[in-house]
Amino acid sequence: MIEISFSQNFYRKLKNIKRRNPELFKKINSQLLLFAENPRHPSLRHHKLKGKLQNSWSISVTKSFRLIYMVDEEYYFFDLGFHSEIYK
Repeated sequence: MIEISFSQNFYRKLKNIKRRNPELFKKINSQLLLFAENPRHPSLRHHKLKGKLQNSWSISVTKSFRLIYMVDEEYYFFDLGFHSEIYK
């Protein structure tokens, strides 16, 4: 399995989602488990970002919800949210 870490911001947002939207939380968990097994799985709709997030990557949880990460020696997830929030 690959090395994955998370920012405090990511954890904070995830905690709020768990409380407010348990169904979305389950989908996020599922996608993270799939990512840990195969970061290039087609259902993740994995893609490199541009602009201010040009050194980052995104995977999809739903049609409009994204998990954002960077790659160095490990996969570092630092943000999550709806497409319209993340890409402002």
